[in-house]
Amino acid sequence: MKDNILLLDPSIASSNVGDEIIMECVMKELQPILRDRFVFRLPTHVSPFHWYQVWRNSFAVQKYASCAFKFACGSNLLIKDMLTHYPQWNINVFNSRPLRNTILVGVGASSHDYTNKYTTSLYKKVLSHDYAHSVRDERTKKYVESLGLRAINTGCATMWMLTPEFCRSIPTKKASRVVCTLTANSTRLPSDQCLIDTLKKNYNEVYIWIQGDKDRAYFSGFNNIDGVGLLPPSKAAYEALLNEPDIDYVGTRLHAGVYAMRHAKRSIIIVIDERAREINNSNNLVCIERDRVHYDLDEMINSDFATEITMPLERISEWKAQFGY
Repeated sequence: MKDNILLLDPSIASSNVGDEIIMECVMKELQPILRDRFVFRLPTHVSPFHWYQVWRNSFAVQKYASCAFKFACGSNLLIKDMLTHYPQWNINVFNSRPLRNTILVGVGASSHDYTNKYTTSLYKKVLSHDYAHSVRDERTKKYVESLGLRAINTGCATMWMLTPEFCRSIPTKKASRVVCTLTANSTRLPSDQCLIDTLKKNYNEVYIWIQGDKDRAYFSGFNNIDGVGLLPPSKAAYEALLNEPDIDYVGTRLHAGVYAMRHAKRSIIIVIDERAREINNSNNLVCIERDRVHYDLDEMINSDFATEITMPLERISEWKAQFGY
């Protein structure tokens, strides 16, 4: 059992297919560690154990607890108030003991400043003190270091393959077709209507990929959507389209945009929150703020631009070297 690996998987019980993209990419990056070992997967979005299982120290619990490495695989797991009704990482003082010595892989933290002693204590107990953690931005690095732990800003693991050489394979000119994503909101935003209108104006074919469970209903309430192709909410359907030639990505979903770049597609990410904003600060995404869509998107689509992602390749190698690869 001590040769086994435990992956804490944000794609299990997730309402966001972007978490499947994260897991695919993390598993590819960890392949040198995973390939000769048995790999267990437990969820992050729902509780991995009942407190009674942990209290009894059942064989199943011992099996996970004794794994050689435990990796928390990306996403915005580290919220700063674990007393919330729905933590991104669903652990607590009663169920977390088997997960002690967990190592972060490209994980992000929430932007809130407020925290509490319970949250700090929980993370200190669960997260590894022996290995440096891989975090996806500087804000998360500072937060993990504030817990007394080591952290390396490696950027998001979904982007580790976006080397300068690879980025040069991404087209600089507009394609004739585009795939878009929207992020469901409680009211239909004028900027999203402008996004749809601008794409229909500038491309011969427009597709919408449904990444979140509420995105289809959100999209269906907009005007000017006749003729827009609707992709089902599966990673396979999205990847099949990305494998076709002559298509761009423009949309609000960060990981859909990164996945498009991984398939050598020209991508424009609409920034809607701190996640893309912080990653852009470190890694130079091709992006515009949501409140600039009305003003800048048309010109940006029709301009020639290079994708010049800047990844900290030496820091990524430094983090990987801890595990012998």
